[in-house]
Amino acid sequence: MSESPEVVIDTVGEFLVHALELEEASSDHYDELADSMEIHNNLKVAELFRKLGDYSRQHAKEVHQRTQGVELPTITPWDFKWKCPSSPESFCMDGANYMMTISQAMEIALFNEIRGRDFYQQVADSTPNDEVRKIALEMAEEEGWHVQMLQEWQARLQEEPPLEDLDPPNMPE
Repeated sequence: MSESPEVVIDTVGEFLVHALELEEASSDHYDELADSMEIHNNLKVAELFRKLGDYSRQHAKEVHQRTQGVELPTITPWDFKWKCPSSPESFCMDGANYMMTISQAMEIALFNEIRGRDFYQQVADSTPNDEVRKIALEMAEEEGWHVQMLQEWQARLQEEPPLEDLDPPNMPE
């Protein structure tokens, strides 16, 4: 993670390495959450996370295609230029639990998609490289579409009662 308050990425290769890491980490995290929700029989939430993981995998595939013929630098995990401890679409797990509702899952997903969009937009705003700016703006627009989609889904949600825990943890008295 960079200590700099502004993320400046000035080569296409460096940007694509960041984008690949962001999208691959995002799909991995969505899959982990989906697996966890399935184990706890929270299938609606698992389905949402699977769908979002598929979107991230598609983005990673598109980014990978862009890397053809581009020299990609090796970036160590601590040298990525994130403004957060890990990639922008890595999860803030504070609100995650096995009994979360679709609405709560959407809040987590929305938070992370906004961070991804903002990362790409910040790169576009700060880079001196026109090609990096063009690609970053395209990716910010795609992430913006995800944000909008999640907001529309949220607006259609009906209030859900909390899930009943049929097998609560045993706590010694």
